[in-house]
Amino acid sequence: MEHNDILQQQKQTNAGMTVPEGYFDDFNKRMAAALPVQDWEQPDHEANILPRTRWQKIRPYVYLAAMFMGIWCMMNMFDLIRNTTATPGDINSNPALLSAVNNDAFYFDYCVDDMTDNEIYDDLYDQGFDPSELNAD
Repeated sequence: MEHNDILQQQKQTNAGMTVPEGYFDDFNKRMAAALPVQDWEQPDHEANILPRTRWQKIRPYVYLAAMFMGIWCMMNMFDLIRNTTATPGDINSNPALLSAVNNDAFYFDYCVDDMTDNEIYDDLYDQGFDPSELNAD
């Protein structure tokens, strides 16, 4: 009877994926010996470094200040936008509503609750209001 289990067949064959004994024991030493020596690894490398210029010293602080100025400008812009947009019920931002409320006759005729809706509609029709004009837009 033949074995058809593929896992058993793989365990029985050697695919050549083995590592020799002790290969990784001294791997880091052999790798370090194979790499070339870099300039920054030389002992006199510290003497060859140029001193930092004034700009190199203050550059991080200038960048930080620029970042905070950008954030301040952004927040100021948001504040300006927020103050110019009015809420829908804000009467001060709508000049037509403001003039209507300042008109005593309009206010007492249409805003005071002593008139019913039917009386307001009748009064508007008497003054020549045409509801079809509202849908003309």
